[in-house]
Amino acid sequence: MFKTVLFPIDQSREAREAAEVVADVVKTNNSRLVILSVVEQSSPETDVMSSVEAVAKLLQGAKALFSQQGIQAEMVEREGMPSFTICDVADEIGADLIIMGCRGLGLTSEGATESVTTRVINLSPCPVLIVP
Repeated sequence: MFKTVLFPIDQSREAREAAEVVADVVKTNNSRLVILSVVEQSSPETDVMSSVEAVAKLLQGAKALFSQQGIQAEMVEREGMPSFTICDVADEIGADLIIMGCRGLGLTSEGATESVTTRVINLSPCPVLIVP
């Protein structure tokens, strides 16, 4: 049912917890897994996801985690605004499903209504599975 699954990650606890669901869905559907991390365009002092090195390390760790479970994953690193970039990549790779944590590091001062997760739900070209 889900041939291609996109898993956008950051360094949040919610993203780490969503990894288990991602593994289950990918194994059950024999899906292609694409792990995405977005380097945000902001000050490195205020946001750990603005460091290219931190994002590369995060992607390698996620790939190793899935590899231990017998899942091959592709890694994509992009720069930009997370919500728009996630949806753009989902469209580019023909994702059938995006799986992400309910709240990552992208919660804004406006609260949950302006979170990356909420924006992805509203903009996504495919279904979005949110893991609480």
